[in-house]
This record gives sequence, C-alpha cells and structure tokens, in this order.
Amino acid sequence: MRTKLVSRLHLFAGFALAALPALAETRIEKNLRLEPGGRFTLEAAGGSVTVNGTSASGARVVITSKRSDLQSRFDFRFEEGPRSVTVTARRKRRFLFGIGSTGSLHFDVRIPAQTGLTVDTSGGRITVSGMRSGADLATSGGSVRVGNLAGNLEAKTSGGSIEIRNLAGDLFASTSGGSIELEDVNGRSRLETSGGKIGGSDLAGSVDATTSGGSILLDHLGSDVQAQTSGGSIKIAQAGGRVDAETSGGSIDVSYTRANARGGSLGTSGGGIRVSLDPAVDLEIDASGGRVTTDLPLKVRGEISRRRLQGTLGKGGETLRLRVSGGSITIEPLKAGS
Repeated sequence: MRTKLVSRLHLFAGFALAALPALAETRIEKNLRLEPGGRFTLEAAGGSVTVNGTSASGARVVITSKRSDLQSRFDFRFEEGPRSVTVTARRKRRFLFGIGSTGSLHFDVRIPAQTGLTVDTSGGRITVSGMRSGADLATSGGSVRVGNLAGNLEAKTSGGSIEIRNLAGDLFASTSGGSIELEDVNGRSRLETSGGKIGGSDLAGSVDATTSGGSILLDHLGSDVQAQTSGGSIKIAQAGGRVDAETSGGSIDVSYTRANARGGSLGTSGGGIRVSLDPAVDLEIDASGGRVTTDLPLKVRGEISRRRLQGTLGKGGETLRLRVSGGSITIEPLKAGS
C-alpha cells in the first residue's frame, strides 16, 4: 500500500515540475503603425497590462515572461493599420492544474495619447496613464488603475480593486472582488461593487454608488448623489446636490455645502442619521422613526413628537426626508468654515 502511495506522489511531483515555468525569460518586441486618433485593442488569455500614452505616433508593444517556451504555449497575433492595431494572445492548449501557464506574462504598451483603447485580459492587473481618449478595460484576475485620462472610461474586474485618478469624462466602474476609489473625476460616475467599500473625493458630476459589502465614503461632490449599501455605513461630506442614501447595515452622516437646498432622502435600518445643513437655505424637513433633535430654526408643523418632526426651514422648498428604524436623527447647522 505504501509503495503505491509513494509511486503516486512521485507521479504527481513529476507532473507539477513539468508544469512549472522554465528559468529563462522571453521578450517579444513589436513596433506597429498607428496614427493619433485611431484605436488600440489588446485581447489576452492571461497576463498583466500596462499602457502609457505618448506624444509620438506608432504603437510599441513589449511582451515579457519568465518562461522560455512562451511562444509554444501562446499564439500571438499583431494586426496593424494607420487607424487601428489589434494584439491578441490565445493559449494553444490547456495546462495541467493551471500551474505556470502564463509565467508572469506582462504586456507593456506605448501608444499615441489620442488613441481609443480596449483591453481585455483574463489573468492580471491593468494600469493605464496619460491617455487623451476613451477606454474600455476588463480583467477577471486583477486590479484596475487609471490616471490622467481624458475621455469616458469603463473599468470592470471580478478579481480586484479599482482606482481612478484625474478623469475628464464619464465613468462606469464595476468589481465583485474589491473596493473602488476615485479622485478628481469630472464626469458622471456609476459605481458597483459586491466585495468592498466605495470611496471618492472631488467628484464634479453625479454619482450613483452601490455596494453590498462595505461602506460608502464620498467628499467634495458637485452634483446629485445616490448611495446604497447593505453592508456598511454611508458618509458624504460637502454634498453639492441632492442626496439619496440608504443602508441596512450602518449609520448615515451627510453634510451639505453652503446654499445647497436640494434636499433628498436618507434611510437606515441599522443605525442613526446625522445631517448638517446651511441654516440660511429654504427647505422642508420630514424626519421620523427615532428620537429627533435639531438646533435649526424650524417652523414645526403638526403634532410635536420625540419620534417625528415635520418643519420648514426658511421659506420652505424641496424636501429632505429622514427615516430610521434603529437609531436617532440629528439635524444640525453647518459648522463655521464648512
């Protein structure tokens, strides 16, 4: 019995060693024709990708790997034209146990900044910077990092986080395996994650943020916000538009900018609500579900109750609705300097 077990272990070890990458490194370089204003497409069955925008014409693609037999395992194709370049990397066969199948495969791409970009990889991170056109990025096995992009962006991953810095365009970001972090986005943002928190600051356009696995933290917002989570708290600071926020797993803390009278709807079944408002704005307040306290000069309507407050701030206008089922509600004036 022991002899058979040892034989099986040796057989498995032989398979595993055969699947491990060779020690030598492979490097493939291609210089392709591509004028500014065209499109670059990369479709890879594995590997990480780095793309940098440049002021020169032409596309330079460098593929590296720790394997020496990379070209026997992958079919690389390079299609070029003045207006478009397409690079594909497809596996020639399946590998036992998936061990060492990519060998740290990496694509380093330099293209004209004014180039439309599509990247789809099933096995690594995507990093993009310095582009002046729209991009469509997708990976099933890593993170997505984008900086200094002028154009609309779609970023999707099922295996990592998403980080966007300095985007002049609309954004759709989706991940099922990590967090989303934004800074300085000038267009509309639609954000979805089931595996982490959503954070952002200096967002000029409207924001629609949904997560089932974390908190939502947003700061310096120039337009309307919709925020929904079932797994954490929501904190929105210096909101410049209407705020609609809902959570079943935490508290809500919202501060509006001066002169913002857009109102909104805030609701939680797992904590309390704190709202900071400019006392000089015209607004209707409707708060219920828990103990309500306020220092604002409201004209109260209807029956006075510790668990319900309806009132008018200034001349009245749009409505701010606040609902809790397991906590208190605090409505306070903005602090000096806010």
